[in-house]
Amino acid sequence: MKWILVSACALLALLLAPSSMFLLAEDAPISRDHLSEPLMRVARSTSPTVPSHPLDPALDLARQGLATIRNDIRDYTCTLVKRERVNGRLGDYEYMFTKIRNRQVVDGRVVTPFSVYMYFLRPSNVQGREVLFVEGQNDNKMIAREGGTAGKYLPTVWLRPNGIIAMRGQLYPITDVGLENLVLKLIERGEQEKRSGNTNVEVSFHQNARINGRPCTILQIQYNEPGPNIEFHLAQVFIDDEHQVPVRYVAYGFPERPGEKPPVLEEYTYLNLKFNVGLTDRDFDVTNPEYRFR
Repeated sequence: MKWILVSACALLALLLAPSSMFLLAEDAPISRDHLSEPLMRVARSTSPTVPSHPLDPALDLARQGLATIRNDIRDYTCTLVKRERVNGRLGDYEYMFTKIRNRQVVDGRVVTPFSVYMYFLRPSNVQGREVLFVEGQNDNKMIAREGGTAGKYLPTVWLRPNGIIAMRGQLYPITDVGLENLVLKLIERGEQEKRSGNTNVEVSFHQNARINGRPCTILQIQYNEPGPNIEFHLAQVFIDDEHQVPVRYVAYGFPERPGEKPPVLEEYTYLNLKFNVGLTDRDFDVTNPEYRFR
C-alpha cells in the first residue's frame, strides 16, 4: 500500500486507484453471487505439500505466477496504489510512480540486486516524495525525501527500511514491495494455513473482472469464521489474464456486527505495468539528476 513531521522521511510503498478503475466498489468485496522480513522475502517452499487442501488451487496458481515473474520479468515500471489500515485507521489512497528491478541470482550469487524507486503522485500533502532502496547497497538503507509542504523544509535522510521511523504508519517495509514479494507473501500465508490443519476455507475463481480496462481473473479466499492465525475474512487476488501475474490484492476483515460490510484491511494495485523496460543502475542512483535527493 500519512507522514507528518516525525515520519516525514519514512517513505515506503506497497499499494489503489479510484473505484471507477475497478470492477468492484471501493469498500465492497465482490460477492460470489455477482461474478461470471528479511531484505528479500523468501518462500519456504515452492512445491506442493499435503494434497487435497482447499488452498491447493490457490497455491498452485501462486507458484505458477512466481515462476513467470522469476523467469520472464527482469524489471518494470508502474503506478502503484495502496491503502492500508494501520492501528485501526484506514488511510487514504496513495499513488506512486514506481520503478522495480527484480533480484537476479546466478550460481548462488546476486548479480542484480532488488531495487526500488518511488515518486509519490498524490495525495497533495505527499506529492513529490521520493524513496530509493537498493539491496546490499548504502549500508542496506533507504534514502527518503519528503514531499508536499513539509518537503520544502525537511532534509533528505537515510533510514533503516524496518526501523521505527520508516515503519511509522506502514504495514510493510519497502523491501516487501513488488509483484514477486506479493506472490511470495501469498505462498507463505497459504502454506502456514495448510500446516495449521485448518480446512475451514473456501477458494473460488471468478472471470471477466477488469483492472484499469485489462481483463483479469479473481482468485477469492474466504474464511467464514475467525480463528487463530486467520488474518482476514476475505481476500481477492486479481490476476492479469495476459501476463498471468497478480496485479491487485485486497483483504477484508470480519464485520464487527452482522449485516455490516467487511472492513478493508489492505489493498494494493499495480496499474500501467510495463515489463522489461531496461532499467539500469542509473535508475537507482541517488545522484541521478532526474531525482531531487539532496
